[in-house]
Amino acid sequence: MPTARVQRVMKSKKKRAVDSEKVRRDRLGGKRGGGNRRSARIRRPRASAICAGRPDPTLTGVAGLVPFGVYLEKIGLDAQLRATFFEMKDGPTVIYPMEAQLRMLIDANVVGEQRVFGLEALASDPLFVELAGGVVPSIDTAYRGLARFDDEPMKLAQLEIMMASHGLATLEARTWHSLHIDIDTTVETTHGHQQGAVVGYNPRYPGRNSYHPLLAVIAETGACIGAQLRPGDEGIGNDQAPLIARYVSRLVGHAPKNIPVWARIDSAGDCAKILEALDGTGAYFVTKARLTPDLFGTLLLASGWKSVDEDADGEPLVQVCDLAFRRNEWSKDYRVVAVRRRDRDTGKQVQLWEHLDYGVQVFISNNSDLPAEDIAHEYDGRAEIEPRIAELKNAIGIGKIPTQSFDANHAVFLLKLLTHNLVRRYTAERAPRVMSWRMPWISRALFRVPGRLTRSGRQRHLHVHPKSLLQEMLC
Repeated sequence: MPTARVQRVMKSKKKRAVDSEKVRRDRLGGKRGGGNRRSARIRRPRASAICAGRPDPTLTGVAGLVPFGVYLEKIGLDAQLRATFFEMKDGPTVIYPMEAQLRMLIDANVVGEQRVFGLEALASDPLFVELAGGVVPSIDTAYRGLARFDDEPMKLAQLEIMMASHGLATLEARTWHSLHIDIDTTVETTHGHQQGAVVGYNPRYPGRNSYHPLLAVIAETGACIGAQLRPGDEGIGNDQAPLIARYVSRLVGHAPKNIPVWARIDSAGDCAKILEALDGTGAYFVTKARLTPDLFGTLLLASGWKSVDEDADGEPLVQVCDLAFRRNEWSKDYRVVAVRRRDRDTGKQVQLWEHLDYGVQVFISNNSDLPAEDIAHEYDGRAEIEPRIAELKNAIGIGKIPTQSFDANHAVFLLKLLTHNLVRRYTAERAPRVMSWRMPWISRALFRVPGRLTRSGRQRHLHVHPKSLLQEMLC
């Protein structure tokens, strides 16, 4: 039995717990509880013992909009909005210019108001009103402004390019070893009779009208560099090949020289035109293959399986194999890699081999240099696209449909994605410590911050808590 001294030594060598990334109050200006250093039990005060003070009309809950606005002026967004959209609402009697309305909606999206109706609540915040030009227009004015995008395909295209350009700018904050662009679709269920919303693929609400937007997201930064709102019955096929190739070409053209770019797409990308278009962009691609009968036959006769992982008994857990397979509609040969596993419950359970519990996945790629297991690993990273889309829906509300007009809804959809890209670019350059956080936490740390807006002579001042992360950015 160990002596008391040995026990003390053993205890002293115990590793201390590493601080978790989830503990964020230090960066938000808070203090740890310190319960291990207290001897007295805490006591909650009676709420009735706190007296109400005089109303203070200078208090704001969105102090983070000031440094954010300074940053957007610096990168030229305000001038860009004016040059692009000024003519949509021009004339000597215009009170609320189009660029000012779009800029106001960006601020509203940043602080968590996902609907146009949220302007009703923000109209009571003195700082938001000040930045909106001294008065927040009625929601009817905002809706009429969005309706001006009807039959304006050129303006929608310019807004999409603006969104993509700020998404690509997020790459400038650091150096990269490789870059990945993930292509995927999502479903936006509608609850009315919106134009363009029709019945289509909708696993959660079958039979309901919906939109089916297409998104292209940079995996490393989370920024969106391509998006299109589409009716609910549109999928991915030959017609989308030029559009997908355009999104991938944007990243290839912006990536530093000699940095490999990977395009990843699910089995919807197993389409001759899409594969040919991706191959012509200069990027590597990897897509999951559709398990058709001819591919099953090739899997049954495949030989040369290589084990890349084994269990404790030496039995293979993961095996890979390059298949000699080509679809009739392909214009050239692509690399086809099969991966069969016993350590996961996803993928088709194909009863072709001695071990009936194998799950199999097949991937198509134009990269002939990487080992087969690395091709599968490149595709596995695509799993991040699902939480990214969930963040876009929950944090900035791309699933919220504000109007009956399809073009107006498309404009709001792109404007929200532009907001997301601007926030990602802003945090990468001005607050890199919180760059990896999700949008709700970034909003708490940098935008939805309490403050006080005061005037002294002709100068306006913003006051925030001295330990706030925002205070460092105001100095």
